[in-house]
Amino acid sequence: MQMPTLGEQHKKLSAFVGQWASEDTIHPAPWDPKGGTAATKMNCRMDLDGFFVLCDCAQERGGKVTYRGHGVFGYDGMQQRYTMHWFDVMGVDPGPPALGTWEGKLTFVHTHAMGHGRFTYEFDSPTSFKFKMERSQDGKNWAPFMDSVYRRVS
Repeated sequence: MQMPTLGEQHKKLSAFVGQWASEDTIHPAPWDPKGGTAATKMNCRMDLDGFFVLCDCAQERGGKVTYRGHGVFGYDGMQQRYTMHWFDVMGVDPGPPALGTWEGKLTFVHTHAMGHGRFTYEFDSPTSFKFKMERSQDGKNWAPFMDSVYRRVS
């Protein structure tokens, strides 16, 4: 077996690297009927010889941390898809990674026991990006869950 080499797809993931702060809009949902606003701090770094980006985030609502997550972003050359493994304080087994494509925007789709999720990252510039999370019960009809604007803080 030949050892993998870094490709352009891996290098594109470096757009995540840095410390970020966001303004989040959380849309009403059955588990949060009012929705509201939040702020997230995220720190991402390239690791494992440049094959993966590791991100840690903490979201605050009302001055208190209410959510923490850890993401691992990569590229699977065999599937020719970007991958996102996401672990968080919800305690649900994340199942297989979300698979995505980067065609102007980096978009992942994920199916697991809790339903379907679609996650879109749109890099406007080296200092900001937009994030959109959508949920679906059937994988066809999507509803907004959260919209965020991230700005680089270092």
